[in-house]
Amino acid sequence: MLTASDINDRLEQVRGRIADAVRRAGRESESVRLVLASKTQPPAAVAAAFAAGARDFGENYVQEAITKRSALAQHDIRWHLIGRLQTNKVRAAVETFDLIQTLDNQRLAAALFRLRPSPPMPVLVEINLAGEASKSGIEPKGAEALINLVRNQVDVQGLMAIPPATAAPEASRPFFRELRKLRDRLAAATGLALSELSMGMTDDFVVAILEGATIVRVGRAVFGER
Repeated sequence: MLTASDINDRLEQVRGRIADAVRRAGRESESVRLVLASKTQPPAAVAAAFAAGARDFGENYVQEAITKRSALAQHDIRWHLIGRLQTNKVRAAVETFDLIQTLDNQRLAAALFRLRPSPPMPVLVEINLAGEASKSGIEPKGAEALINLVRNQVDVQGLMAIPPATAAPEASRPFFRELRKLRDRLAAATGLALSELSMGMTDDFVVAILEGATIVRVGRAVFGER
């Protein structure tokens, strides 16, 4: 684990890069939310980032998030699920997370609705832009039908995607642009605002912001290598 001072310094560097990207895009300074991907990080690292001003943290696994949330109960943290959600973990997820970014089927929405009918659980619909078998998410062509199936069960706030891995940040740009255009089409078709676009991680979050990201998920740039 990096020292608290190192985490503070690295967080400030990321914030500076976000602010610069927002200016370049001609957007409002508060239009991008930074979610720190804290998978495998100890509670002490999360606490250090919280002390440095971070408020949103993303976890891949429900059980790990439960442990951290309990250890950090004194901190007013907004927890995001950024990993795949299994049906048998829905009850725990509802009790643990403030936003589920990985909804990709109606069965999960129905389970969320049974456990939290009101207010509905805030979710993002995960899109598998490149049709990668190794990743969860619905194909773009199925997104409108899914949203219409689940819109009365959960609070669909926008879309999330993870582009194919690449060594060059610019290679992700077409996927980010595709997600933004898909969001625009879906908003027009469904009448929902779909204001959130969660896209971009440590290696490509600047490009994602330039293409319209409202949420970026950054881990290594703040916490170092796992």
